[in-house]
Amino acid sequence: MASGSRVYSDSTFASQRSGAATITRIRLENFMCHSSLQIELGEWVNFITGQNGSGKSAILTALCIAFGCRAKGTQRAATLKDFIKTGCSYAVVQVELKNQGEDAFKPEIYGDSITIERRITESTTSTVLKDHQGKRVASRKQELYELTDHFNIDVENPCVIMSQDKSREFLHSGNDKDKFKFFFKATLLQQVSDLLRSIYDYLNNADAIVVELETSIKPIQLELRELQRKIKNMEHVEEISQQVQQLKKKLAWSWVYDVDRQLEEQNVKIGKLKDRIPACQAKIDFKQRTLEKLRDRFMEKKAQIAVMVEKTSEVKRRKDELNHSISLASKEKHELVNEHDRKTNYIKKQVNRLRFLEQQVQDIHEQDAKNTQAEASEIKEKLKELKNEVDAAKLTFTRLKEEESALSENRHKGMSEIKKIADEIEDYEKKYNEIRSYILELQQHQTNKVTAFGGERVINLLRAIERHHHRFKRPPIGPIGVHVTMVNGDMWGPAVEQAIGRLLNAFIVTDHKDALLLRGCAKDANYNNLQIFIYDFSRPRLNLPHHMLPQTNHPTILSVLHSDNPTVINVLVDMGNVERQVLVRDYDAGKAVAFEQRISNLKEVFTLDGHRMFSRGSVQTILPLNKKMRTGRLCSSYDEKIKDLEKDALNVREESQRCRKRKRDSEERLKDLEHHLHSVKRKCTTADRTLMAVGLELRDAQSVSLPEASSSSASTVYELCQEISKVQEEIQEKESLLEKLRVSINEAEAKVNDLKLLFASLCESAKEEINAFEESEKELMEIEKDLQSSEAEKTHYETIMNNKVIPEIKEADGTASGA
Repeated sequence: MASGSRVYSDSTFASQRSGAATITRIRLENFMCHSSLQIELGEWVNFITGQNGSGKSAILTALCIAFGCRAKGTQRAATLKDFIKTGCSYAVVQVELKNQGEDAFKPEIYGDSITIERRITESTTSTVLKDHQGKRVASRKQELYELTDHFNIDVENPCVIMSQDKSREFLHSGNDKDKFKFFFKATLLQQVSDLLRSIYDYLNNADAIVVELETSIKPIQLELRELQRKIKNMEHVEEISQQVQQLKKKLAWSWVYDVDRQLEEQNVKIGKLKDRIPACQAKIDFKQRTLEKLRDRFMEKKAQIAVMVEKTSEVKRRKDELNHSISLASKEKHELVNEHDRKTNYIKKQVNRLRFLEQQVQDIHEQDAKNTQAEASEIKEKLKELKNEVDAAKLTFTRLKEEESALSENRHKGMSEIKKIADEIEDYEKKYNEIRSYILELQQHQTNKVTAFGGERVINLLRAIERHHHRFKRPPIGPIGVHVTMVNGDMWGPAVEQAIGRLLNAFIVTDHKDALLLRGCAKDANYNNLQIFIYDFSRPRLNLPHHMLPQTNHPTILSVLHSDNPTVINVLVDMGNVERQVLVRDYDAGKAVAFEQRISNLKEVFTLDGHRMFSRGSVQTILPLNKKMRTGRLCSSYDEKIKDLEKDALNVREESQRCRKRKRDSEERLKDLEHHLHSVKRKCTTADRTLMAVGLELRDAQSVSLPEASSSSASTVYELCQEISKVQEEIQEKESLLEKLRVSINEAEAKVNDLKLLFASLCESAKEEINAFEESEKELMEIEKDLQSSEAEKTHYETIMNNKVIPEIKEADGTASGA
């Protein structure tokens, strides 16, 4: 476009092939200065004239926007919503293209023409492609990219669309270097050059990773060489051992042949001995071969286990801890089972006693006629005394058993309480260590505030930047957090850090070359994943219109931040959207602002307690505080924060000490309780033995006693029936106690099962390694056992050969020589 009323000629695009991609119509609605505009274009050259500000450049900008250009690429605005005409809520750009001839784009779908429609609102943008009948075909940007690639349309290339600035720059430039830059960009060589640079950087990073991996593998290679050397030494020892065994066999056979030559004349006497030698030697050879195979398997399994031990040591440690917990729970269950068995045995004894008493009643009826009145009275007195003793022993035993049950229950509660206190102590220690670590960080930030935004890495990076400062076009700005402060105290600091915490560690450079140089400095300082923004340092501070800000009385992040560097504020606005992020005091106010008031230009809401609230369409989202993120980097003074944290640490330490004292007291009480429980168990055992002894004495007295006459025997039978009733009641009482013990056993078994499930879940992740390790251990033990057994058998047969067979042969040989 030319200024004033000059005529501007513009062929639609560089190539017009058979009518394909020829622009036939442009329609604008609420776009820049145009409320409603529609232009019909011819097939060849079109001229548009008009006064300054009449909207000629807006048409060219609309073409760029329709074909996917970014807002900054047009050099007319920073964001797409800036193209919306003032006072309107949306803008529409429609471009109609011919789609005829051999180069048509998907003619079977779109037909003879394609309409590109781009709609822009305050919050979103959308692109739609329509066919020749105006039906919607696609809404994905990928389809638009395929169309522009098909027609070779690159709106950012000055050879396709040349803006006023590019035209002015090209026409007024008398420098060949600038013209070459124009040619370099127009022919896409600059894009290829940038791509090659990024590939080169990627290859350098890959080479660095390879070097790092090679460095990390060197200790493993050294260890492998050491293991190979040890294996060779073991193989050499094994060869020597085999040679020794062969020599032993040769020596044994030489003895046998010598004896055979000496005993040829004593064939009858020595024949049996000679028959035993091959059998013994065959067994020795068989055991020798078995030993060799077992040794080979033993060495293989030993090497395999040595490799597995390193992998499973940590899992075994945790497994041992769980096994210890399981053993404690199993021990508790075992004690309950033993108690259950003791009560069951006692019930069985009482049932036997009941049967015995019933038998006694029957015997009294049968022997009633054989006893005298005097004998019956004497027996009655004796039985009465014995019954009293039995009742006293029974009462003592019952009291001791109840005391033992109560002590066992208290012991179980004490163990549970100690475990609970130990967990509390562990939590307090963990919290204390976290607070101390945070205090150390704040003290370091107090010494040098820069460390709050990257730690020691950022110090090393700043030193690297200082070393290479002459290579930068403009000195980098960063970290951003050093250049910003809070306006109204530290109240909003935590909420601001929740919102833009990652941006505070970032650096700003003026161009791509400085970005690559800063990335190299970060690599030298071992600062990986450094966030770098490229921004024009010469741009003044952005002046945001009031209608583009959230219409609310609550402050935005931009309003509570201050920076003397306008570039920092511009980056926070463009990259962090701080002008659209609102701060509120509490949760309810945040919900009202984020979801109920329908505030325009609002992106997110942050509360003082760290909640983040936003809506995307009809979806409302509330995210809680990120507890892993530490705040306080933007506070003006760290002293108060450190004092508060030290108080918290002191309180946590005091709580931990109190828990430790409670644990020691509980352990002392548990120790006394266990001592008392053991004493009661011993007394209970003694009382049980006393009860059994008295019961046996009563049973013996009843078995030899003679019942009295009919009236006296009736009285005795009545007493026996009463005792039978008491025994039955006692059996019922013990059975109820037995049922409670079963419930306790089930609870203990459930606890054991829970621990076993936890153990199973622990082993699941390393199941194959542990199973293989245990299997190898079992096989190694079996091999070692077989090896020892085979060595013992071989030694046995060699002993028989050396101590029995050969001496007998020598003795026979001596007899033959004497003869």
